[in-house]
Amino acid sequence: MMTEQELNHVLSAITSLPAETEIVEFKEAKSGYDFDKIGKYFSALSNEANLKGKFCAWLVFGVENTKHRIVGSNYRPSRKDLDSLKKEIGDKTTQNISFIEIYELHKPEGRVIMFQIPAAPQGIPVAYEGFYYGRAGESLVALNIEKIERIRNQAANRDWSRKIIPDATFNHLDKDAIRKAREQYKLKNQLLAKEADTWTDEVFLDKAKITLDGKITNTAILLLGKNEASPLLSPAVAQISWILKYAPEGYEHFHTPFILTVDKALACIRNTKYRYMADSTTLFPQEVTRYDEWVMRETLHNCVAHQDYSKSSRIIILEYENRLIFENAGSFIPGSVEEVIRFDRPQPYYRNRFLVEAMVNLNMIDTIGSGIKRIFTTQRERFFPMPTYDISNKNHTEVILYGELINVNYSRFLFSRPELNLDDVILLDKVQKKQPVSETEIQHLRDLKLVAGMDYELQVAGNYVKISYQEYKQMILDLLRQKGSATREDIVKLIMPTLSPDVPVEKRQKKISNIIVELSTKDKKIVNISKSIKSPVWALLNKEISNKKDS
Repeated sequence: MMTEQELNHVLSAITSLPAETEIVEFKEAKSGYDFDKIGKYFSALSNEANLKGKFCAWLVFGVENTKHRIVGSNYRPSRKDLDSLKKEIGDKTTQNISFIEIYELHKPEGRVIMFQIPAAPQGIPVAYEGFYYGRAGESLVALNIEKIERIRNQAANRDWSRKIIPDATFNHLDKDAIRKAREQYKLKNQLLAKEADTWTDEVFLDKAKITLDGKITNTAILLLGKNEASPLLSPAVAQISWILKYAPEGYEHFHTPFILTVDKALACIRNTKYRYMADSTTLFPQEVTRYDEWVMRETLHNCVAHQDYSKSSRIIILEYENRLIFENAGSFIPGSVEEVIRFDRPQPYYRNRFLVEAMVNLNMIDTIGSGIKRIFTTQRERFFPMPTYDISNKNHTEVILYGELINVNYSRFLFSRPELNLDDVILLDKVQKKQPVSETEIQHLRDLKLVAGMDYELQVAGNYVKISYQEYKQMILDLLRQKGSATREDIVKLIMPTLSPDVPVEKRQKKISNIIVELSTKDKKIVNISKSIKSPVWALLNKEISNKKDS
């Protein structure tokens, strides 16, 4: 279900369009509207959403279709009658497909009804009473044969993972991988655990949707195939490469069976401890691993599940000092990470549906449609930056997981404001990363008192006065313990985001200098290990290191 805030955002976005599109239709419907026309628009908008790669389309009552002014609608004023429309439409459409939801918005200008229509499933055009409808600009028309065939060909042409390998046999599968698959299947399907013990391997693999009618699929080799069986997937490449990007550089490559080797790839990551203070009421820092184990595994499994194997590319894990980057070939099919999180349900199309279903059955992917939202929620619970999804390149998808804080005030907001919804948290995260944020979004954050400063120096708002000198010192000491040494620029990068943007930059710089001077001269906890006074490099004094070890 979408919130009222989300619905208002959608309504504002679509009414600001200069004209109706193939996936948006406005009707005044002041007192009523013809049922059959609703059914025809349902078919047309659903099919067009599929063809445009969108999650859904909108039919909106109570808005006139030229200037998009709200005029109000009295269509089916009873909520019970409105909800009954779902079944009435579903009874007359392909596979009983109906509205995702029907929403009512009570605006000052009148009641608006927003019908959320799902995109047609991949390979299945949606008909109303046996006829397929589409759009030609703003007009309702019969869906032409080219569009029908384009939809029908989607499933057959694209699911690489379902294809059978003629030369492959059960001898190409790894026995340890099959054993692991059985264990994970029983964990995921506990009601079938005892029955599964009675199945032969051949029956089990069919039940788990890894093989197809006893034949070896690309999915079977990818997940369970012996290392030497991976050439059977050619020209596809079944390889995960871990590459260490900071000194000393290293790398390792992993092949099939992926159900076993993904853990080996993840074990290469140097998931060290990280100390930080999200709670401003205490001087005792929290200590966690830089990366949540479940988040790393889900991210890598998503790369395996959604890789475009037709591009003959490997999956890559790049490990930097403070972040991990996961790369897989192929575009991000849903089109928008925010859309996936907001709707939190299975997508109408998966590049490798057969593989995805197998990985769900083997407990490798959380649940279809909810994994990404859980990744974001887990990062929020740790008070860490949100993952960054770079989906701008149509040839590959890149996910960045952060292993340290970017702005301590962001983390303190998450700690002190647990009521913030995930949409607002994601917006705040964009601010701390200095990513583009619209004027409407900026104003929304200002209204919630979540940001401060001018637009060009927008920073996450924080309770700046509560951060004491002692806390700043502790932050610097923690930085030096983690990195060994740090330049002044490193320390400025750490402290500056926590200082109020309303204070002139010169004063903020002076405060940082004073903190460093106190630590080095008064507290005698750090020392300049560089011969240069103009470009100091700070490290812990031996005494401070010894005290840390003793504690």
